[in-house]
Amino acid sequence: MPTAPPRHPRRLVFLGTPDAAVPALRALVDAGFDVALVVSQPDRRRGRGGATSPSPVKAAAVELGLPVTDRVDDALDVGADLGVVVAFGRILRAEVLDALPMVNVHFSLLPRWRGAAPVERALLAGDAATGVCIMEVVEALDAGGVHTRAEVPVGDDATAPGLTAELARVGADLLVATLRGGLGAPEAQEGEVTYAEKVTSEDLHLDWTRPAGELARVVRVGGAWTTFRGRRLRVWSAAPADDDPEEAQPGLLAADGATVSALTGEGRLVVDEVQPEGKARQPATDWAHGARLAPGEVLGP
Repeated sequence: MPTAPPRHPRRLVFLGTPDAAVPALRALVDAGFDVALVVSQPDRRRGRGGATSPSPVKAAAVELGLPVTDRVDDALDVGADLGVVVAFGRILRAEVLDALPMVNVHFSLLPRWRGAAPVERALLAGDAATGVCIMEVVEALDAGGVHTRAEVPVGDDATAPGLTAELARVGADLLVATLRGGLGAPEAQEGEVTYAEKVTSEDLHLDWTRPAGELARVVRVGGAWTTFRGRRLRVWSAAPADDDPEEAQPGLLAADGATVSALTGEGRLVVDEVQPEGKARQPATDWAHGARLAPGEVLGP
């Protein structure tokens, strides 16, 4: 059985990897907590080129002068009384959780969106709000009790990177407030459980028979794609039009020099930024001008 955390933990181990975990690490240090060790994923090749680089959390830890390791078992050897997990990217073994109590900063309002991609799934589902939970880490995925939570609205133009950054900021503040206020008994999660599976290429495929609002949400996740003249075309920015077109051929393109749009199964989607296969991102109007669109051309399938 996991050990219960002290009510006021002071000596911590921080486990995290991506940019979204860095605000929480910095907030703990700024608040005066003793971060005895940072555990992050090993250095990997990131971006183009063959050189490896540290994870964002490791880079921040080095800047802050904190000891860093990529071995989870090292967390048990530094006399910490609590582990703090933020987007670490690995499942923690039961024997580790039994030896060191841990809390997790999870980017959803549990039990909605347990799993790997809670922000992206909230966007795809059209959730009006999401949030952050400070929860106990148990062996079952994201099933622990919740100490504190904070709700964050999802704006109509929210993107996955922007919403993740906002949740990271809110989560860092909530984490510090929770630890300062004292860890009591967490409350069991109540309500319908949903799971946030990793987003796949198929999830990001723009099916032009779907409504324009739904396709706009896919675009706001990032990496949405369709095809044009048999080649892949990524769509980086788009929004539903306000009008109600009479034509109904899904994917039918229209360009008037100022805007580029495509018909969908319900409404019209105005496309603002695209990336043709093998080329850089560019305004959709520039792309349409260069492509010399012919009447009747369509995007997709």
